[in-house]
Amino acid sequence: MTDKTYDISAIYLKNGKAVPGFHGKNACGRCVGYSEPLAILQGAQNHGDRAAMIFDLSENDEEHEQAIAKLRVLCKMVQIPVFAAGAINRLEDVKKLLYAGCARVFLNYGKESNHQMLQEASERFGREKIGVFLSWRVRDAEEMARLEKYASMLLMSDVNRDLAEDFPAMPVLINDEEKERCTEIHVPETEYRSPVSWQELKKGSDGLVPCIVQDWENGEVLMMAWMNEEAWEKTLDTGVMTYWSRSRQELWKKGETSGHYQYLKALSVDCDNDTLLAQVAQVGAACHTGNRSCFYRELIRTAQKDTDPQTVLEEVYRVIQDRRKNPKEGSYTNYLFDKGIDKILKKVGEEAAEIIIAAKNPDPVESVYEMSDFLYHMMVLMAEKGLTWQDITDELARRH
Repeated sequence: MTDKTYDISAIYLKNGKAVPGFHGKNACGRCVGYSEPLAILQGAQNHGDRAAMIFDLSENDEEHEQAIAKLRVLCKMVQIPVFAAGAINRLEDVKKLLYAGCARVFLNYGKESNHQMLQEASERFGREKIGVFLSWRVRDAEEMARLEKYASMLLMSDVNRDLAEDFPAMPVLINDEEKERCTEIHVPETEYRSPVSWQELKKGSDGLVPCIVQDWENGEVLMMAWMNEEAWEKTLDTGVMTYWSRSRQELWKKGETSGHYQYLKALSVDCDNDTLLAQVAQVGAACHTGNRSCFYRELIRTAQKDTDPQTVLEEVYRVIQDRRKNPKEGSYTNYLFDKGIDKILKKVGEEAAEIIIAAKNPDPVESVYEMSDFLYHMMVLMAEKGLTWQDITDELARRH
């Protein structure tokens, strides 16, 4: 458990909106006056919070499904981990919340029915995905061992803060229900500590180090900026990219005026210790012109085909989506869309069977052809269902 205490914003969700909490007060003083949870989360993220807790106050299944849909959007739009709690009555609810993108799901241990669900959820989805509410001191050593075995984090109210001492090796969230301030959290999330100090970097005569900024997901080079020691420290302290402006001679947090923040994902230094490479999650455009990258003006390109897997899959999918929006006579893709979901599913099944048959052949080339056919038909199905490659890769990323 880390010794450092991080802020966490607590949001009470009702009908897709942020509402006052159980005791009539907003759990985060900064958030008073907001009703849109995304605005609260983005503000908390930009403030340097490392996580957010969302309590679902739904009173029926319809409201709960609406809350899950909202959480799915929120988890995609923010970089900090989102924890979910409230209105969890069955294992299926845990699954839906995790599939929506929540980093952890918290079960109320005060409900006896959740005692068995805790074990089932932990065994099915992994202990690191499960947390529990706890509002009383556990005196039974066997019960404490059970909680530590099946949950990775505890949530307690501020009035029961001392209960955290019972679990010295377990991260504990303190949900302050009595004061209008942000909840405190002890979370072993990434701490931005570099094994190379600022003093070890080779600076220019002006004391600055160039920093190349790259998109974390696709490797696109977004921009280049400069750092001084203060910018370096601010970046490592907050996880939000901060630079030194040579023209204005002042520190600047990227996105502070535009909202196009950059969240640090990885930081590297070159072999000479004189250039930094930051991989970031970019919100909006990196360039002040409104372009995604500052390097949008292409000067030279050789005649070669880009076979990067992500690029190819995204390009084929874009063509499929375009065919759906702008039908083309004689297009096989449009034929599938015209026939509907049953025809598409039939083709996906047929192509899956063809892969099995081809795999029995010692020549792997046939498998390449059949797998390619399957991926194409799968992408048609993705377009029919409104899914994207980002949805798929996000889910795969959460599994490793």
